[in-house]
Amino acid sequence: MTLTVKRLDHVNVRTADLDRMVEWYGRILGMKPGPRPNFSFPGAWLYAGEHDAIHLVGVDTQPEPGTSLTLEHFALSATGMQALLDRAKGAGERVEIREVPGFPIVQVNMWDPDGNHIHIDFDIAEHQGTV
Repeated sequence: MTLTVKRLDHVNVRTADLDRMVEWYGRILGMKPGPRPNFSFPGAWLYAGEHDAIHLVGVDTQPEPGTSLTLEHFALSATGMQALLDRAKGAGERVEIREVPGFPIVQVNMWDPDGNHIHIDFDIAEHQGTV
């Protein structure tokens, strides 16, 4: 049998401010907490539709971004770019928009309350007419 990696399943993020992170991912990205195993440590699983995409793990001391891992960012794909930009602008969030050279993708780069870099990928067609 041949190994075939199908897709990234989820990202695990450690945070000392679990409630704030759950609130931010819900308010800015529309992700909702959902079913999670009854682990012996605090946490939340945030869902993109029916898929648990971000696993938050509550820790006592906030890890410094970039000090314990080499992960620079994680990415989500989405539709509704203008809705995200409106929501982020209304919340005073830092947003950087970049077109991907040679690909029909535009990235909306954001940082969660703990400083984790996320980019949300949209079809380039959605970039037309956004502010």
